[in-house]
Amino acid sequence: MTALVPQYAWVDGQGPAFGAPGMEPRWTSAAKDTVGTAYAASSRAWYTISHGILNEIYYPTIDRPQIRDMGLLITDGETFFHEDKRDLKHEFAYIDSDALGARITSRDGDGRYTLTKEIINDPHYPVVLIRVRLAGEKDFLSRLQVYALLSPHVDGGGKGNSARTLMVAGQMAALAWKNNTSLVLATNGGFSRASCGYVGTSDGWQDLKHNLTMDWEFGSALDGNVSVMGQIDPQYTRDFTIAIGFGEGHHAALAATLGALATPFDKHLKRFIEQWHRAESPREWAVHSQDGGRLLQVSHNVVLAHEDKTYAGAFIASASIPWGYAKSDDDLGGYHLVWTRDMVQSATALLACGRVDTARRALTYLACTQRPDGGFAQNFWIDGTPYWTGIQLDEVAFPIILAWRLWKLDGLGDWDVFPFVERAAGFLVRFAPVTQQERWEECAGYSPSTLAAVISGLICAAELVDAHGSPELAKFLSEQADWIEGHLEDWTVTNDGVLLPEVKRHYMRIRPPECGEPYAHEGCGTEMIHIANRGPGEKADFEAREVVDGGFLELVRYGVRRADDPVIVDTLKVIDHVLKINTPKGPCWRRYNHDGYGQRHDGGPFQGFGQGRAWPLLTGERAHYELAAGHDVSSLIETYEKFASQGAMMPEQIWDEPDRNGLIFGGPAGSAMPLVWAHAEYLKLLRSVFDGRVFDKIDAVEKRYANGRERINLEVFKLRRPVKTIRAGYRLRIIAQHHFRALWTVDDWQTVTTIDSATVGHAGSFADIPTTPKQTGKVSFTLFWPMENRWEGHNFDVAIEAAG
Repeated sequence: MTALVPQYAWVDGQGPAFGAPGMEPRWTSAAKDTVGTAYAASSRAWYTISHGILNEIYYPTIDRPQIRDMGLLITDGETFFHEDKRDLKHEFAYIDSDALGARITSRDGDGRYTLTKEIINDPHYPVVLIRVRLAGEKDFLSRLQVYALLSPHVDGGGKGNSARTLMVAGQMAALAWKNNTSLVLATNGGFSRASCGYVGTSDGWQDLKHNLTMDWEFGSALDGNVSVMGQIDPQYTRDFTIAIGFGEGHHAALAATLGALATPFDKHLKRFIEQWHRAESPREWAVHSQDGGRLLQVSHNVVLAHEDKTYAGAFIASASIPWGYAKSDDDLGGYHLVWTRDMVQSATALLACGRVDTARRALTYLACTQRPDGGFAQNFWIDGTPYWTGIQLDEVAFPIILAWRLWKLDGLGDWDVFPFVERAAGFLVRFAPVTQQERWEECAGYSPSTLAAVISGLICAAELVDAHGSPELAKFLSEQADWIEGHLEDWTVTNDGVLLPEVKRHYMRIRPPECGEPYAHEGCGTEMIHIANRGPGEKADFEAREVVDGGFLELVRYGVRRADDPVIVDTLKVIDHVLKINTPKGPCWRRYNHDGYGQRHDGGPFQGFGQGRAWPLLTGERAHYELAAGHDVSSLIETYEKFASQGAMMPEQIWDEPDRNGLIFGGPAGSAMPLVWAHAEYLKLLRSVFDGRVFDKIDAVEKRYANGRERINLEVFKLRRPVKTIRAGYRLRIIAQHHFRALWTVDDWQTVTTIDSATVGHAGSFADIPTTPKQTGKVSFTLFWPMENRWEGHNFDVAIEAAG
């Protein structure tokens, strides 16, 4: 905790507040009206808005929330008490269509007064500024008392916060801190009175609600869930500016905050807008929107705003905490982490917008985060510290694809990406085709969406390394992709579907690993998968053929399969039958059947279980498929735009049932909002329609696979995934991480052939054992490791099946 240095003029007031440590802290709604920040990298603060007030402010990086919320309390001291969040009716608008500054107009239900708040960042410093104007009948306004109430959650949590009131430069302000981070709440002219308290016991809301009068002026509230409140000086109540500033230590926060207040708000606003105008969105696409380009402009800015300003190129998934109102410090549940999948979607969308430098910055950040083995953590904090540590193969493939896109645009500059790409491709070779988790981060096995990314990533890597002068590695990676592509239907399609009687052959969400394969569970061999987040008493284990999702459409998006492929077309019938929800705004799809990640059946928050709701993102994915199929997608674009909030924020999930408990059919549920991936999908969709071709399509992948090709005569054996059979006439490719010597026989060791493996960089080492088209019996082999002077000590047998 920062020491209290004596030179500050602390206001002791009525002494320390009572009621420590306050109630258990909670966060707040994830349904944001906007996420905002200054365009300049020097202004290291981000604000969020919902229900007419400020919510989380992030500082000094976009993964560190510092407050729960800040709102206004209004009373005449005699007859009423209003909290602007709950008691006023709000209208949201952007101050400028190409900037993330917000204007909120809040009205008293009886029409007696109007509050207009304009919210921006100081264009250069970590200070959030709110200009407030109060309008109404003169005599009525003269009786009003206005208070600013702020709930600090410094350094990412509500526990262990401290606050004090103080005089600085002759003005009263409030200061809060935890560890080395401090924040200041101040207003032009200073507060006439201020108080610190513990939430739920001695905070300003409790004080005013009791008798409409501010009776408490506590000078401090230490080490708890605290709140600070300041009364706006009556001479300023019709037009005042509030500042919330941050710093590493008290002095830095105070200097930044009072410095920001010393500059007229209009001057800040002018500069704030000018900065954002430098990042103008691609307006030419607006002709394909159905809302005049509004969601286009906002989506472009929202994706840009989610890049950190200290760790250049780092994009988080969302500046929100899903169901935050039900979460404490111990369960952040935040999306303010980096997922390489979401991040590459953001970078690719900005690449579609012509922002090559931004996309290269993102790729550079990922290169700095890549593990020595070539992989990436499931997700991580901005500084690269892993949060969850699961292995998701698509999150390794997507950075390769981004590197390939930049290379094709000559956007890599002087950066040699070969080492980065080689390591990532090597990781895919060692671990594919079985992923520990697919894109919904739950199940292990053979996933169509994951394999679409892996195949595409390997082909992109092959092109890159070939251009680098490594044709042997390029051939090896291409054949690895061919091997996976040749098994796609074997691994991911059921021939005995049960979800739609007329469709027996369709893609599954995921097929679990077989016994002996990586990540196999205790019930291996039964084709059963376990679904997380199921409620008490609900079935959680299902046959793989019983569960579908829309991930197979990634095969069309990247060019692995044609849009009119019969299995693709039939699977669409199944998911429309099982997952499609027709909302008042248009069609939307759930992730997969039996999904438990979402609002509960009664509308309550997700707390370990619930019902997965429809995702607008999936409407965008369907629109991309329909475009690939040559269909008009204008109605799906219109639907997508209707799912956006009044601030044009795209929700992760919508409420997909009739209205209940304040949830509106087709409106946002309690999950992340905005979901940056959904904004990126919309940007890419408009670019795709503008081009008349899916922007994500990879030419090399489409050319190699979309029109069909002869199946590669190759089967791959790895110690972590030993195969038991091979077709006659196929090569048996043994792949290991290190150089080896294979001794093999086809006549039960009567004759023995020896072959040394060929090393292909970080992909490892491999050796091929041939078979003939009419061969029968088995291939037997063992391995010797020269570097260790060690035999494997085990013979492996692979049965040869008749060709056919």
